[in-house]
Amino acid sequence: MTKPLSLPLICRPDREGEEPLAVQLYRDLLAAIRDGRLGQGHALPSSRAAAGELGLARSTVTVAYDLLRAEGAIEMRRGAAPRVVTAPVAPGPAVAMVPRAVSGRGARMARNPRRETGPAQGVMAPGEPDEGLFPADEWARALRRAARRRHGGAFAYAEPWGIAPLRRILSERLRADRGIAAEPDRIVVTTGTQGGLSLIARLMTEPGERAAIEDPGYLGARVAFEGAGLVPVPVPVDAEGIVVEAVPRDVRLVYLTPSNQYPTGVRLSHARRAALVRTARETGALILEDDYDSEFLWRGREIAALSAEAGGGEAIHFGSASKVLAPALRIGWMVVPGDLVDPVRAALRNQGLMANLHAQWALAEMMESGRYRAQARRIARAYEGRGRALCEALGPIGGLSVRPPDGGVQLAVRFDDGRSEEAAIHALGRGGFRPARLSAYCMEAGARGLVVGFADATPERIARFARILGTDG
Repeated sequence: MTKPLSLPLICRPDREGEEPLAVQLYRDLLAAIRDGRLGQGHALPSSRAAAGELGLARSTVTVAYDLLRAEGAIEMRRGAAPRVVTAPVAPGPAVAMVPRAVSGRGARMARNPRRETGPAQGVMAPGEPDEGLFPADEWARALRRAARRRHGGAFAYAEPWGIAPLRRILSERLRADRGIAAEPDRIVVTTGTQGGLSLIARLMTEPGERAAIEDPGYLGARVAFEGAGLVPVPVPVDAEGIVVEAVPRDVRLVYLTPSNQYPTGVRLSHARRAALVRTARETGALILEDDYDSEFLWRGREIAALSAEAGGGEAIHFGSASKVLAPALRIGWMVVPGDLVDPVRAALRNQGLMANLHAQWALAEMMESGRYRAQARRIARAYEGRGRALCEALGPIGGLSVRPPDGGVQLAVRFDDGRSEEAAIHALGRGGFRPARLSAYCMEAGARGLVVGFADATPERIARFARILGTDG
């Protein structure tokens, strides 16, 4: 049975109007029937209920209902609610809607990098971890305990920049694992690196200013800067990482992935690190260090984060749980200079970028217990084997340059023989793979090839990928 309509949703009787209240009520209801808001068989409230809802005399409603019945629009039976019996009248000519579009800044914010890089679906996509390695049972138990906890003020809007237990354990881990002396108060929990980059870009710059970015480099950073109205400036990358002397002196931000450059996989040398910190001190630029895939480094000596060397507050350090756990959990963190703590906290709150409370508690528990570190070691071993196997399979294919990965979950394959990126992407897409065009990560570098993920690579997938690339590339 259709629930009787709440009349105040469509009827607005005006006691000061020229028409009698009963006529106003009749016209409002008839209009709703004709335009389809009240369909065939829809029940109206009884005259007594309608009078109470609208604050009118019952006799006024009765007159309006009688007019509708005379019109043939409703039927009334003793002991039953009035019902609509007239089907909606076909609408008149459509009124042209004023066209609207997002702003120029909105278009930049809404840019979808995935459309530029390759197929929409498939396996072995760069930057994506293996869902099969996610510790589902441990995470579920930790979440259950977090949901049963009494959170006090944090259950509402207290500490939107992150719960104290998580910031404390992050401080300990960053000091031990990345060499960063970061007090808990300088750590801001975010919804991930992408959200943090967007926040800092809007907070620290004015539209039209310039931001340096590695070339080739992370598309998400470019989108974040463009969405903030900035002008991204490409800076070349070589075997030692970003070329510091090519960083313009007038940029406000310098974004880079020094631990495992995305997408080439090189590490920033010690000399370049010192030079970049020195440049930031001289120019006032703010370094944005994306500590990308630093959990998965298996070749060479482990090195500290760039932010560990920026003792004067020249850098913001970005990290996340995206690869050790899952990107969709949306948990990351920033280590910000002391003078920026208050504005960053306020901006994060005002932009509504707070991370999920229960997920924060679950992550803090896993880190405190050592299970997070054990998970990182477990998947690092798996990814190392898969990355090396992929590199070995692609190495013999002529016309390709493949560098053995030092870490991470993807590798860059350069085309040295002039083969078509589009043809390779198309052939691999038909085979169920989702690599990315290397050129999509370039602004001026002009590199051609593929960026291939190996986190979910299996021997069979690797063999099939190499066969397709060797045959159809």
